[in-house]
Amino acid sequence: MSGGDIAGLIAAGVFAVLVALLAVPILKLGKVFDELRGSIKTLSDETTPLIDEVTTTVSTTNLQLAKVDGISSNVSDASANISALTSLVAATVGSPLIKVSAFTYGVRTALTSRRPAGRGRRSR
Repeated sequence: MSGGDIAGLIAAGVFAVLVALLAVPILKLGKVFDELRGSIKTLSDETTPLIDEVTTTVSTTNLQLAKVDGISSNVSDASANISALTSLVAATVGSPLIKVSAFTYGVRTALTSRRPAGRGRRSR
């Protein structure tokens, strides 16, 4: 064996050790990728039913919101009708009531002014 052969054997041995040292991280990286693939599959399997439930919930919520919109529209109409009724009652009852009140005040003032000074009012 010559010196070149020995150097070649040493280089081959070092290369084999290097390959063995690099194989360990590559195998560990392969295991990490396998775990990642399993996690993604599990996540996908659990997410699909959840998305179906969310879709059902959103559909049900939209139906309920449509019902609430109808109710709020009816309440708005009812409050407008009550406001109109209040205005009508105020106009119908209020104006005659003011007139009656003014008339009674006028009669009371007229009657008190006709009383003699000694009976109704005290003079100082």
